[in-house]
Amino acid sequence: MTGSLDTPDPVDGPAPDARAQLAGLIFAVLLIDRDGRIAEVNHAAESLLGTSASRIVGAGLAERIGPLDERVAARLRETDEALVARDLAIMAGESEIRVNMTVSPLGTFPGWRVVTLSEIGHEDPVHKQGGDAMLSAPTVLAHEIKNPLAAIRGAGQLVARKLPDGDKKLARMITDEVDRIARLIDRMQQLGSTRTGPVGPCNPHEAIRAAIATMRAVDADPEALDIREEFDPSLPPVLVNRDALEQVLINLVSNAREAARGGTASPSIVVQTRFVGGLAFSAIREGKAVPLPIEITVTDNGPGIPPELRDHVFEPFVSSKPSGQGLGLSLVRKLVRDMNGNISHERDIRAGLTHFRLHLPQARQAS
Repeated sequence: MTGSLDTPDPVDGPAPDARAQLAGLIFAVLLIDRDGRIAEVNHAAESLLGTSASRIVGAGLAERIGPLDERVAARLRETDEALVARDLAIMAGESEIRVNMTVSPLGTFPGWRVVTLSEIGHEDPVHKQGGDAMLSAPTVLAHEIKNPLAAIRGAGQLVARKLPDGDKKLARMITDEVDRIARLIDRMQQLGSTRTGPVGPCNPHEAIRAAIATMRAVDADPEALDIREEFDPSLPPVLVNRDALEQVLINLVSNAREAARGGTASPSIVVQTRFVGGLAFSAIREGKAVPLPIEITVTDNGPGIPPELRDHVFEPFVSSKPSGQGLGLSLVRKLVRDMNGNISHERDIRAGLTHFRLHLPQARQAS
């Protein structure tokens, strides 16, 4: 029997069989037959490829995820060859994503193989620990810098009172620059903070509309940008910190606005919500697989992130903007992680669109 390997949650009884174990994996598993066609998939493969098992099963592997690097394609034609490919570009629907791939021949079934695909960039508790350690040093440094900055600002204000009016602008420049640096340091401290806000049920659509309203309030020309909502009205509440979610959405919509206005005569943004049943990634704190079925996607029609930065956009001090500080998306990732969520991005080359996707826990399930 071919089809999806997804099975219902087990009840009290015997240990899960191989099919149930494969269904519970958080990376994609595909069974390939002697003819190079997909015979079965698990639910993670459906989520990764963005379509149901009924549309995947029966298709050729290269047809479904290609075109592939020629060296990888050549190895796949050798049905008895094992393969490990890292940072491989594949097509998932209309979008290009980067994955690590393994191909394992089944020795007792000649020609049959098991393929696994794991998307690069999904949360990894080991990597997260290293990232937190890296951010702790700037936090300590920020604390030490703020004290002398306060003294410099105070001295600038005293000097301004004694200078003639024509020279006061120089003193104001000192205090303005000190304030700018202080704001940057505040963001660095927030990025390195280990404190997390309380979470509770939240209507995601209310948070999205509040974020868009905030962004429009500070926009010099809000009517010049088309922001379209594509909401699933049946979406259940998410389990998040409301303020943190709004901050994340403000950052994402603001970035999308700048990108869209910088690359097209008809800039537009689409904010979409949907329920993605069964989607799971590694939990942030517990190290478990947690369901993240609520998806919020912010899409813009700008030129996209430069290829050399796409794998690093969530790292501190990485920015494609000439005057960017490279902290906005790092802070977004931290806030999302603090809510046990996941954030990723992808570029739809064919449609000329960039998608930032949030996956968040459902309130009813998580509570």
